[in-house]
Amino acid sequence: MINVGVLGATGAVGQRFVQLLADHPWFNLTTLMASERSAGKPYADVVNWRLDVPFPESAGDIEVSAAAPASCRDLDLVFSAIPADLATDLESAIAKAGVGVCSNASSHRMDNDVPLVIPEVNPDHLAMIDLQHDHGTDGFIVTNPNCSTIMFTMALAPLRSFTFSDLRVATMQAISGGGFQGVAAMSIYDNVVPYIGSEEEKMESETLKIMGTFNGAEVVPAPFTVSASCHRVPVIDGHTMAVWADIDASVEAVKQAYRDYIPPISGLPTQPQKSVLLHEQQDRPQPRLDRNRGNGMTVSVGRIREGLRFIALGHNTIRGAAGASVLNAELIATKKYL
Repeated sequence: MINVGVLGATGAVGQRFVQLLADHPWFNLTTLMASERSAGKPYADVVNWRLDVPFPESAGDIEVSAAAPASCRDLDLVFSAIPADLATDLESAIAKAGVGVCSNASSHRMDNDVPLVIPEVNPDHLAMIDLQHDHGTDGFIVTNPNCSTIMFTMALAPLRSFTFSDLRVATMQAISGGGFQGVAAMSIYDNVVPYIGSEEEKMESETLKIMGTFNGAEVVPAPFTVSASCHRVPVIDGHTMAVWADIDASVEAVKQAYRDYIPPISGLPTQPQKSVLLHEQQDRPQPRLDRNRGNGMTVSVGRIREGLRFIALGHNTIRGAAGASVLNAELIATKKYL
């Protein structure tokens, strides 16, 4: 078993990490880290469990540790769910101490030697870990993208055989993407908020790195443009997006590409049976009906129309956050980086 810990274990994404890791077949969850005020207390006493699944009793007695490199000394891997402003220095310090970090934070996503990975899209980018070792870091940092970028890029993965140069996307993002305290009730009830800080910039830059080419020294960005418009909507979980792509192909040819899609990975515990699922119904996918497909790890697509236009949907705190990091860690383990 691989000993792992969670950094920021009491927050929204941290709780998802605990849920996914509590009974994981490869990972032994031994360490939960949070703020100083929670340190020294059992996890069950300090966490306000808000997920729609039962609290994992096996994690309840774990004594919470302070969020510091010293708390990671007996770990092989740390899952980071802390805010970007805290993650920048702390994740680097943990990696320099010789521990691997799988991060959900945005701090290091665009660093030249840090992989920004979706296993079904760019597993070869994990080789960037070697660049970090060459630069004197004993551990490593591997990041997963922004939640919307994950849904968007996953939906594009089966279409890479087609030529395109211009992508446009409008998102309808769930309130859980802002954390438990992220969106005030009076701001989101009966409303759509047409702005999410830095979200559009992340989608436009991260997609090019993920779908770019790693040449052994750096990632050459993908040769297309992305234009994003991001909106917060009164949905609890599940990001939906409308996508426009300048693909000159028939609707049936695009649908067949989705039907035939086989990911470049297999055998990972968190990987769903269908990474990308095509819906034929005219009114699907929908958040309430489809966000939990594949235990929340499947990205759904539908409403493929001439243009080319389609809808994509995924669970933002599972596929778009904690689940993405756990899947990255499973791939890292198979590549013998731990």
